[in-house]
Amino acid sequence: MDIRKVKKLIELLEESGISELEISEGEESVRISRYPRGSMQTQPMVNPMMYSLPTGAATLPGATHGSEVRATAAAPATSGTARPPNNDYTVSSPMVGTYYACASPGSKPFVEIGTEVKLGQTLCIIEAMKMMNQIEADKVGRVTAILANNGDPVEYGQPLFIIE
Repeated sequence: MDIRKVKKLIELLEESGISELEISEGEESVRISRYPRGSMQTQPMVNPMMYSLPTGAATLPGATHGSEVRATAAAPATSGTARPPNNDYTVSSPMVGTYYACASPGSKPFVEIGTEVKLGQTLCIIEAMKMMNQIEADKVGRVTAILANNGDPVEYGQPLFIIE
């Protein structure tokens, strides 16, 4: 994908009210987001909205008729009456793969409900493309819920743990 096209897409993202933009052209795809990976985990999920690009954007160098463009609207600000704030933090899956609660079959799980976790402590493993990826706690607290079962397939962004 042409770097000029990527720069133009970044400009479009900055000018619009969307928080994330994903474009696929044949085998190539690019996702541009206003937020670093994982920072939107505590925000409520919003239904994606489809936007059409401005007329000039469709004629960017390298654009083809088979291009797919998806954009997600930024989460609206919630009013103080919507719901009271809580201290629960959701740890979501950073990738698609298979969830494993322990290092090997028959061994003790990394965490259980009620476990006090420290920053950087391993919570689980997600296997993706034969690679074992340790998912670590990015917040100190107590595990109040485990939302996946050992061996279950998980999707990107799927909640895995609730930490209080």
